[in-house]
Amino acid sequence: MKEIVVLSGKGGTGKTTIVASFAALAQDKVMVDCDVDAADLYLLLNPETRESSEFWSGKTAAIDGERCTQCGLCQEVCRFDAIKDFKVDPISCEGCGFCFHVCPERAIRMADNLAGHWFISDTKYGPLVHARLGIAQENSGKLVAVVRQKARAMAQEQDMDYILSDGPPGIGCPVISSLSGANLALLVTEPTLSGMHDLDRILDTCRHFNVPALVCVNKYDINEENTRQIEAFCQRRGVEVVSKLPFDNVVTEALVQRLPVVEYSENGISREVKRLWQMVSTFLSRADK
Repeated sequence: MKEIVVLSGKGGTGKTTIVASFAALAQDKVMVDCDVDAADLYLLLNPETRESSEFWSGKTAAIDGERCTQCGLCQEVCRFDAIKDFKVDPISCEGCGFCFHVCPERAIRMADNLAGHWFISDTKYGPLVHARLGIAQENSGKLVAVVRQKARAMAQEQDMDYILSDGPPGIGCPVISSLSGANLALLVTEPTLSGMHDLDRILDTCRHFNVPALVCVNKYDINEENTRQIEAFCQRRGVEVVSKLPFDNVVTEALVQRLPVVEYSENGISREVKRLWQMVSTFLSRADK
């Protein structure tokens, strides 16, 4: 079983479009959407939910009105301004527990927090594990760990070959949670200044966690000079650029139809994405030897 996570260091580079196409091309796999803050892989895979579970994480303060003497100490010490008129705003509360410890009347309790939900769904391409973090909730890294654990257990039980993970943007906690322990990171970048900068950051993150990386330049032809700079940068870093995908309106048309582009069309971009999957699977096969 090999786990491939598709990352970028920033949003909007085309990660989900590529993962959806991989889902249509790969055999014996389970898909995971690790972007629990803004999951969107399901939009292209059209899943039917089979199982739904609650995700509990963190604490939120709650004031017992009968025990509270309205001394005001909790409002004074709350650095997040989450307590007003002796009531706690659950969105503003960070769950630090300071008010709980300083309350002289023990009128504040720290309640367990329902932070989101995770799902196991069926698609025409295979099972999908995904999640939805609640509004203004934290601990997205823990929720990513949950969906990855469920996907791994499913892959082992059904003897699947691949886990395909659509990673979150950036380099923060949810990215680290989706990356650590993976067999390969496919880094999708674009030939813009922000794309080049964030590729550097996500490469450093992969190196730190000792996860091998390959690079795909999406929409390479919108700025071919920047693409050449990316290729030179990757050569200096010892990272292989395995694909350069051209800009193509067919991708947008496929998204509108809620289809992976390799199913929507057989044109040039679809052939390039198929070639990219062949490169990724070949890399993983070589790594086994």
